[in-house]
Amino acid sequence: MKKIMGLDYGDRRIGVAVSDVFGWTAQGLEVIERRRDGAELDRIALLVKENEVGEIVVGLPKNMNGTIGPRGEICMEFASTLRESLSLPVHLWDERLSTVSAERALLEADVSRKKRKQVVDKMAASLILQNYLDSKR
Repeated sequence: MKKIMGLDYGDRRIGVAVSDVFGWTAQGLEVIERRRDGAELDRIALLVKENEVGEIVVGLPKNMNGTIGPRGEICMEFASTLRESLSLPVHLWDERLSTVSAERALLEADVSRKKRKQVVDKMAASLILQNYLDSKR
């Protein structure tokens, strides 16, 4: 059985999470810094291989009224690029408030601002993936 990877695609960073082999739980894996040379695609490809990933879920930021804005368009383009370069199924998943939820959980856990910055994207990716996994059950 293959794992599922969750990605929170942001302006500067990409949060990465991966499921267990049964597709029950999502674990934050790492945060990839985005670079002009597109090296993040190579890193994702390597993580897909190392973690035996069979499909990918990319968070799709929608507006509160359900429409898709410029940020969503960028994520859809990214998902399409992944689909082509990795030849894997790539799903878009409504991620409204996932970063907000991650931020709130870290605040409640009293995590310092500096540490929050390092883990919030990874945690948002975990939330996106976990919500996707839960919806399939």
